[in-house]
Amino acid sequence: MPEGQVAEIKVPAEDPKNKKKEEDEKDKAGSSRLNGDKKDEEEELSEEDAQLKSELEMLVERLKETNTDLYRPALETLRTLIRTSTSSMTSVPKPLKFLHPHYPELQKLFETWPQSENKSLFADILSVLAMTYSDTQPRGTLRYRLLSASLLPPSSTIAAPGSWGHEYVRHLAAELGEEYTIRQEGDEVPTSEQSKVESVTVPGTIEDLRALGLECAKFFLGHNAEPDAVDLLVELEIIDHIADLVDVNTFGRVCIYMDRCINLLPPPDDVTFLRSIHKVYLRFSKFPEALSIAIRLNDAELIREDFNASGNPVMRRQLAFLLARAQIPVEWLHPPASEDADAEVELPEDIMECLSNTHLSKFFKEFGKELAVAEPKSLEDVYKSHLENTRGGLSANVDSARGNLAGTFVNAFVNAGFGNDKLMVEAEEGNSWVYKNKDHGMMSAVASLGLSLLWDTDVGLSHVDKYTYSSEEHIKAGALLATGLLNTGVRTEADAALALLGDYVSNPTPSLKTASIIGLGLAYVGSHREDLLNLLLPLVADENTSMEVASLSALALGFVFVGSGNGDIISTILQTLMERDERSLSEKWGRFLALGLALLFVGRQDASDATLETLKAIQHPISNQAQILVEVCSFVATGNVLRVQRLLHLCGEHLEAVKEKEEAEKEKEKEKEKGEKKEDRKEDEQKRDDTFQSFAVLGIAMIAMGEEIGAEMSMRQFNHLMHYGDPIIRKSVPLALGLISASNPQLPVLDTLSKYSHDSDLQVALNAIFAMGLVGAGTNNARLAQMLRQLAVYYYKEPDCLFAVRVAQGLVHMGKGTIGISPFFSDRNILSRPAIAGLLATIMAFTDAKAFVLDKYHWMLYFLVTAMYPRFLITLNEDLESLPVTVRVGQAVDIVGQAGKPRTISGFQTHQTPVRFGTTERSELATEEYIPYAHVLEGFVILRKNPGWEDTMQM
Repeated sequence: MPEGQVAEIKVPAEDPKNKKKEEDEKDKAGSSRLNGDKKDEEEELSEEDAQLKSELEMLVERLKETNTDLYRPALETLRTLIRTSTSSMTSVPKPLKFLHPHYPELQKLFETWPQSENKSLFADILSVLAMTYSDTQPRGTLRYRLLSASLLPPSSTIAAPGSWGHEYVRHLAAELGEEYTIRQEGDEVPTSEQSKVESVTVPGTIEDLRALGLECAKFFLGHNAEPDAVDLLVELEIIDHIADLVDVNTFGRVCIYMDRCINLLPPPDDVTFLRSIHKVYLRFSKFPEALSIAIRLNDAELIREDFNASGNPVMRRQLAFLLARAQIPVEWLHPPASEDADAEVELPEDIMECLSNTHLSKFFKEFGKELAVAEPKSLEDVYKSHLENTRGGLSANVDSARGNLAGTFVNAFVNAGFGNDKLMVEAEEGNSWVYKNKDHGMMSAVASLGLSLLWDTDVGLSHVDKYTYSSEEHIKAGALLATGLLNTGVRTEADAALALLGDYVSNPTPSLKTASIIGLGLAYVGSHREDLLNLLLPLVADENTSMEVASLSALALGFVFVGSGNGDIISTILQTLMERDERSLSEKWGRFLALGLALLFVGRQDASDATLETLKAIQHPISNQAQILVEVCSFVATGNVLRVQRLLHLCGEHLEAVKEKEEAEKEKEKEKEKGEKKEDRKEDEQKRDDTFQSFAVLGIAMIAMGEEIGAEMSMRQFNHLMHYGDPIIRKSVPLALGLISASNPQLPVLDTLSKYSHDSDLQVALNAIFAMGLVGAGTNNARLAQMLRQLAVYYYKEPDCLFAVRVAQGLVHMGKGTIGISPFFSDRNILSRPAIAGLLATIMAFTDAKAFVLDKYHWMLYFLVTAMYPRFLITLNEDLESLPVTVRVGQAVDIVGQAGKPRTISGFQTHQTPVRFGTTERSELATEEYIPYAHVLEGFVILRKNPGWEDTMQM
């Protein structure tokens, strides 16, 4: 027989007379584990088992007799024997094993009994026995359980499902889910007599199933099976009932499990889950946890209710610190005017200080002293040129103007927040670094003061003030931008930023105008200030303003109203996109106009549908760009798989478009002059049109950044895009990697970016170098610092790439290793909307680096300030004074679904507060001497003395 060929086996024709006999034998063989051969069984049974078997058979026989008085004792005995039986994990309980062969005849017997309590008990027992027939008679357990309940008189109640044991409840829960799905699909219930016995569906309503599901969930919660309870309630679509079932011992584990499920749920189920978790936390007066959920929901009413729910003034201070970190508008905490005309009560001064972040600068500088990093760092401390094997020392002298500009940014990022850098703040009069720069370089140099003096509004304004009187336009513009930068994330009663910058918004000088607009956007990021709306919106709507001013005004409004979905701004930007001529929309500034619109939808999911439909009506390539930006901002950090698939599809579209273009060109080669003009025009359109693919790549990172598995999967997709993508896609992939791992230098990402930083396409290399800075921002990562030193040598003849290397070095040492730019905080659970706005705006400038950052708009690097925040833990007493305590800091461990009280960190080190920790690290108190008001030890945490601690120590 030839190799690889299967021999044909001929089976003799089957005798129809023997068919029934063979089927019986098959059935017998299939269930041999349960009943087996009688003769063999009798030989194998121990004396005890044989006695049990005969007793069970006797009880079955009694149920067949005509004397109804024997039924109840027989059923009670059967129930007792089944409940009290024990078995190993791998075997079937013996009563079920011995009763298995009798199940079909017991079913028939059950149908003959009249309705009574005895029949209800009989159904309950059959429900347990049905577990052994689940493969041939699906959902029998559930059917008889429901029948048992329906047969009881109104005054009686059926025993809880848990009385039959854990396995029975698990079996019942599985069948409940199946049955619920069938009923939702509207399957008809069989009506024949036979189907009543072997029914795969159960007569009744959905409410019956839900009532039974709640009983099962209650049992699960009482037996350390919280995930099973949540899964069951999700299947029955009653997860909102979970708050009524949990108790003080189970609510924590339930909420952690539900929280981890959110990334796997489609909208609006994820919002339902969040609201259910919120309800549980409020029930147990866990105010910080409840408020963090309200912040994630971006629900102003919930945030206000949670903030005012606690009567403890110290707890309110802690909540205020959390709101300040998330940069929630202070106005949200006041009751709406419609509720009560006299309700506009001023918040206490101590609460306002916490909400306004006024403590941040003072404590950050003290933190620097504790870590011995308060002294300013020079450029050489960062570059460490003596470690570079420079070729003839040329690297420092190539394009000195560009080198000085890079030094401006490095100095600003490295000394950010400490207010004592040597180049600008403490420079001698007339010897300032400003004058070593040219034109727009001066603007960035003066603006760097804003970073050095970050959060310090009192001292900062006095330093910046002297530059506002300069006759040099760029110096004055830099001072305006510096004013906006140092006020970022901090609120003051004086409202200095608006007072100083507001007048310049209508200034005819372009640089002063744009600096004041961007300064306002940064100073009031996330504040939702209506007065800024009135100031900036006319600039977007006015057709006579340049595209640059209109776009930057839209971007500034996007910063201020990030995630608000403000209808006035949306309609104005859409109107502008429709009314502006094609030439204006085709300018490089169009992307920032689209970004300003997109930022309004950060985290709002389906709320952007109407805007997306409107954008589809715009007949211009900018429509595609705006659609993608709006969509990815709406679903940022949700891990929405369908959206990622759509974006991947868009990334692949260009290849097909090029093929079509080539075919069209071949056809049009025959048409001489006219044809050539058409081809040129089409090529220009093609070049403009592929920008949307760059945003699609960034969009994949935006959506996937919220959860680890999605982020890991997206890395693989980026690898494919680098291999097969067109230049526009290839140069965007490094930026996407930088966005997805901001301030989180994982080795695979670093190695990948290091490879891309040597790419033959200098645009890819440049973006990869900048992305390395984003990934290592504020980490002082030694491996990354060494990579960048090597790149400084490698690109010593390429001024653009060398500039990017220097900026990346400044980012890696940001705040001398104390300030990060990760948009996630509170144990990586809450997404900071202002941080996302700043990161995305900076990266947007690098999608066309030659037109923005490498041209005269290098100040766009300062957009990162909205994402900058210290990575520290500072413990305070109830009077908000520093209180050093011992804490453990280690890698965060996922404890979802683990029983008991597992360790939340691993590989920890013990430190005295204040401490600095990385993006993926977590901290916990080393002793129980103090009790924290916060649920996550991060940022500012207020502690109170544990009253039971001294008693414990004495014992």
